[in-house]
Amino acid sequence: MRVLVVEDEKKTASFVRKALQAEGFAVDTCADGNDALAVAQTTPFDVIVLDIMLPGRDGLSVLRQLRQNRNATPILLHSARVEVNERVEGLNAGADDYLPKPFELAELIARVRALGRRGGESRSPVLRVADLTLDTVTHRAQRGSAEIELTAREYRLLEFLMRSPGRLCGRMMIVEKVWNYDFDPGPNLVDVYIRRLREKIDAGFEPKLLHTVRGSGYVLKETA
Repeated sequence: MRVLVVEDEKKTASFVRKALQAEGFAVDTCADGNDALAVAQTTPFDVIVLDIMLPGRDGLSVLRQLRQNRNATPILLHSARVEVNERVEGLNAGADDYLPKPFELAELIARVRALGRRGGESRSPVLRVADLTLDTVTHRAQRGSAEIELTAREYRLLEFLMRSPGRLCGRMMIVEKVWNYDFDPGPNLVDVYIRRLREKIDAGFEPKLLHTVRGSGYVLKETA
């Protein structure tokens, strides 16, 4: 599952990100309400973990705007303020759960996993771009009727690209989301895996789906 963690306390954000990544989640982080709203409206997430007290735009404002825009992503609110009226306000605004600070990481992980399952019930587990499909439950990939064998890393790379079809993905973004590195290991790592993936999903098929944007990164889409 892909999770957006919106938290302006760097230490807390780091703890939460690392704990979720250790459980196999792909994690994006934001420290500002305006940035969080922009990211949540352009990138599909399975769960959003949203702090209420944020710079730029507070969490309740982000929540209300997402729901007004018909974004139904499950949202877990959390806050150091534990007044009952604030919890009620958040739930009435469209939050799916509320976790007061301080919290145990194990409980947060359990709640995120539960919200992800709940949200997934209304979404197909199969990602599709043209005639390329990827079952995120069985990890089975197909191009048309041909089955594609993927290594674990190739699967993670393809899933990341297929969750944002048509979106330009830079090398550093891929390194962060697929390898969970926060440093640049050099261009060859991503290039090698992109080449392997292209050989599997595009060689012998039309139209070509995995495109290189010179100097910028890669994009998965039906037309160049």
